[in-house]
Amino acid sequence: MEDPDMAAYANAQPMPMTAVDVLGQNLQALTQIVDSQQQMFDCQQEWLRRSQVSFKMPKMMKDDDPEAYIEAFEHHALLTSLPQDYWASQLGALVVGAAQAAYRAILREEARDYEHLRDMGMAVRRRVH
Repeated sequence: MEDPDMAAYANAQPMPMTAVDVLGQNLQALTQIVDSQQQMFDCQQEWLRRSQVSFKMPKMMKDDDPEAYIEAFEHHALLTSLPQDYWASQLGALVVGAAQAAYRAILREEARDYEHLRDMGMAVRRRVH
């Protein structure tokens, strides 16, 4: 015995597509492509904007006071308009000695948190001096 719901589908004929239907589907597909390309373009523009930020600062010297260096770093970062979400990675690349050892010892998630790095630098200063 045949399922009555399935019988209706078995006898159904596909609806012929009109030119308007085809054009509508093509327009929808093209719109999705353009939206996707716009998102990629926006991401590229953001990457380009951030890569143009020129942040040049001398590395911390072995005898530098970590607190004074961090203050100078913050001042320079503000003057060069370095986005704050880059501060942690920039500072991590510039520290040396005990501050560098402490930076390498922390988890990656903590290394992205500038406030945590700043506090860590202050703690290093207290241990060294």
